[in-house]
Amino acid sequence: MISIKTPEEVEKIRHACRIVAEVMADIEKYIKPGVTTLEIDRVAEKLILEKGGQAAFKGYRGYRFATCISVNHEVVHGIPSDKKILADGDILGMDIGAIWDGYYGDMARTFEVGNAGKEARKLLKIGREALKDGEAEVKAGARLGNVSHAIESRAKKSGYSVVRDLFGHGVGKNLHEDPLIPNFGNRGEGVELKAGMTLAIEPMLNIGRSEVMTLSDGWTVITSDKSLSVHFEDTVLVKEDGVEILTCRKKM
Repeated sequence: MISIKTPEEVEKIRHACRIVAEVMADIEKYIKPGVTTLEIDRVAEKLILEKGGQAAFKGYRGYRFATCISVNHEVVHGIPSDKKILADGDILGMDIGAIWDGYYGDMARTFEVGNAGKEARKLLKIGREALKDGEAEVKAGARLGNVSHAIESRAKKSGYSVVRDLFGHGVGKNLHEDPLIPNFGNRGEGVELKAGMTLAIEPMLNIGRSEVMTLSDGWTVITSDKSLSVHFEDTVLVKEDGVEILTCRKKM
């Protein structure tokens, strides 16, 4: 069932999202060649706790880390490791969730490590634009398919594919709620958006084919053809006249 949040619930989600946005901004300076993904995860967890939150992913279905960190052809759910050392030219997807007073905020960004090159930078640019395009379609009375179609259209215009096996989702008192939000679809289709819905919109774009596979660790999703992939995500609030991006950096 899709839940419409009360003003009190929205404020708690907003606070959780601000924590996530602050941590995402603070963590960027640690993303550089020679650093391990486990080091980045530990810094992120420390920052979440210092800001009064809890790491949303830690303990979720047995997951042992505070963040998901995916490198190059890893799409999402990459496991932080002291053996995974970042190199110049990598791209790194950082997915962070926080809980505040029982409510969740969820956000992802993909970063360039050192000098990733023209091809990777273009993919990063289109990923950011796809997220903005999807968010621009959010308002009460619109159909969810409008959001999905906008994301897919931006990707296709640049010759990229969208991951079709993974979805955005509702978010609130649970990390994953209805509705599922595909990154492909048709305008005018899907559920009707209503004021008070809180959604995690998350484009996943690949340079190559759309197919993905999960590694034997049970978490890490990679592109089947080993092509580069980017992941961007915001938690947003549906309003009568548009959208509020909850995962934006504001003074706490």
